[in-house]
Amino acid sequence: MGKNDKISMPSGIGGLVRYFDDYKSLLQIKPGYIIVLVVVIIILEIILHSQGFGFLGL
Repeated sequence: MGKNDKISMPSGIGGLVRYFDDYKSLLQIKPGYIIVLVVVIIILEIILHSQGFGFLGL
């Protein structure tokens, strides 16, 4: 067998376009901040569900 036994395919991306390579978001949020925000919202929801009528005066 020689050096050139490889089958080479034509180059190209097959009509697929990659937009994510060029796009950089101006707003970058760390995943840890999202987790903390979700936990705070869940705790607030539990507090309002259990004692919300007292807070709202109903």
